[in-house]
Amino acid sequence: MGRILFVLTGASYWTFKNGHRHPTGYWAEEFVAPYTVFTGAGHQVTVATPGAVIPVVDTMSLQPRYAGGEENMLKETAVIEAAEELRHPVSLKDVQVEDYDAVYYPGGHGPMEDLAFDEDSALLLRRALASGKPLAIVCHAPAAILATRDEHGNTPFAGLNVTGFSNEEEAGVGFADDAKWLLEDELRNLPTNYTRGPAWQPYTVTDGNLHTGQNPASSGPLAQEVLKVLS
Repeated sequence: MGRILFVLTGASYWTFKNGHRHPTGYWAEEFVAPYTVFTGAGHQVTVATPGAVIPVVDTMSLQPRYAGGEENMLKETAVIEAAEELRHPVSLKDVQVEDYDAVYYPGGHGPMEDLAFDEDSALLLRRALASGKPLAIVCHAPAAILATRDEHGNTPFAGLNVTGFSNEEEAGVGFADDAKWLLEDELRNLPTNYTRGPAWQPYTVTDGNLHTGQNPASSGPLAQEVLKVLS
């Protein structure tokens, strides 16, 4: 079967505009749902992070009210604890796109701290987009696209149809006023053709080989879209 590269944030905090470091990481559902879809179909997952840092889960994402209840929180925790790939990440700078059949970026606020400025990730994104292989990015992870701009502000993602975590949703979790910048604003300014669906509901957008999802609820459907391409 295929090999899927999961690019995760290495950040454990997100810096607010007042300098406060808010604990974060990757969002549980956005790892667990696609991981379950891909491995359940027989695909092999490799995790990559900046500097091969072992990624941390955002503890907020494992609170029952965000995880869809106590039972689902326990299920997600069990998947994370059993996923050995999380304990043995490779370094982003060593990744070769040709070694994988698809690339997937889960979110959480972590990418706002590191992947939005990471040149190794930017190079990987450019190559993945150019490769024609499925490139899937969900929730806050489209922040990584911002790093693909060159010194003239040009990016191969300009003008593409994308989605990502909306300003309304950021306000809904209480962080819109604290953030240095908002993802929806930056994606619109890139510029991309940003669209969104109703808050907290699954919403995905496909443009060529680029697949994006708006929020945590979109991560499972996004993985299913990639799976169809790989089948």
